[in-house]
Amino acid sequence: MKKITLCLMSMIYALSFSQDVQLELFADGFSDPLCIRNAGDDRLFIVEQDGAIKILNSDGTTNSTPFLDIDSRVSSGGERGLLSLAFHPNYATNGFFYLNYTNNSGDTVISRFTRSTANTADSTSELILMTISQPFSNHNGGDLHFGPTDGYLYISTGDGGAGGDPGNRSQNLMDFLGKMLRIDVDNTANGNNYAIPADNPFVSNPNALDEIWAYGLRNPWRFSFDSDTNEMWIGDVGQNTTEEINRVPVTPAGYNFGWRCYEGSNTFNTSGCPSAGTLTFPVVEYPIPPCFCNVAGGQVYRGSTYSDIFGVYIFATTGNGEIGTVDSSNNLVNQGNFNNGVWVAFGEDINKEMYIADITGSIHRVQGSVLSVTEFDEQKASITPNPASDNLNINTSNNNTINSISIIDLKGSTLLSEQNILVSDKNIDVSFLSKGIYLVKIEISNNTTTVKKLVIN
Repeated sequence: MKKITLCLMSMIYALSFSQDVQLELFADGFSDPLCIRNAGDDRLFIVEQDGAIKILNSDGTTNSTPFLDIDSRVSSGGERGLLSLAFHPNYATNGFFYLNYTNNSGDTVISRFTRSTANTADSTSELILMTISQPFSNHNGGDLHFGPTDGYLYISTGDGGAGGDPGNRSQNLMDFLGKMLRIDVDNTANGNNYAIPADNPFVSNPNALDEIWAYGLRNPWRFSFDSDTNEMWIGDVGQNTTEEINRVPVTPAGYNFGWRCYEGSNTFNTSGCPSAGTLTFPVVEYPIPPCFCNVAGGQVYRGSTYSDIFGVYIFATTGNGEIGTVDSSNNLVNQGNFNNGVWVAFGEDINKEMYIADITGSIHRVQGSVLSVTEFDEQKASITPNPASDNLNINTSNNNTINSISIIDLKGSTLLSEQNILVSDKNIDVSFLSKGIYLVKIEISNNTTTVKKLVIN
């Protein structure tokens, strides 16, 4: 596979530790991919802007038949289209998944569909939950995620467009636009195909919509949850000067992120605005000029392959191919331009390994530079011969049994994986490996892991 190597630019905002991001091409041939999701197995689901969802398999192949195709219902182009996908937490049982798309009238639709087979969905099963009027074609927001602890569906909406939010829709609590909404899709109430979570912040407030979880957003194109910390990260696109990233705990709710009163931490239009002390300002912001490069919010890496980027938030900027990182102390690092890619969305697989979509048609795997090692102990296992060419023997000390064996290349790709071995002496055929250096990861029954360097002649 083609590899894109890291090219660091001279401008580095802050650096608290070494964290090198690299990209590896995983698959291409997609039409305007905008969203990457997994459904609890080893497949990835790629959402295309014109209304199709494709299944990308773990070997990098794509199914010839789309999982779903609703292009006749979708108005696509610019900031419109099939924008996001979220699988129900119990998808394996109920087959429900949810879409955010722009209909042929230009309005936002949030709807539920149902799986028909393992690899296809029923296009006639649509149940519309919400239709949100859009006054203009831009600033639709467009993301969907289920909360990792509460199981509610979160929906990001933009301010409706037209520049500057002239109607101040983001601050208007009687308007769905410029908000983060939260609904209960497992129940119905008040004639809707959903219910309102009892702890939504404006429940029973006659001057606010019950669905609102947070407000004061301009165009939250992509947001994500870090399930390890129960925090939400939001990339909010700026107006003239500033792109921003917000990071907040899921509890409490009712945040006001400040638009249109403030753009980032800069005053924009404070007429009729609340006190700045009541607002939630971004944890990271960066200037738009000289490049008009919108933030594409990413997610926190929680995979097990790379230790240097574990717990690091990774995001992108469209328009200049750049990728950035934010560490746990909110230090921002510009990782540089990656092959001038038009990066629009991040996603993760079942193992929490991260991927990024280039709207020109490709999906790349996000990598760090330091492979994770749970524990290293020379005495727990031995591998012979080393160097090897055809066969490898793995033997443990003290008659401990081997649970699993993996062989990993220096890019972090797993080339061999054997599970439930349950013997203390194991021979493995390694004749398929090319000459070079590899890592052998051995998980042993006494709850330890040994990693050995293997040389193939």
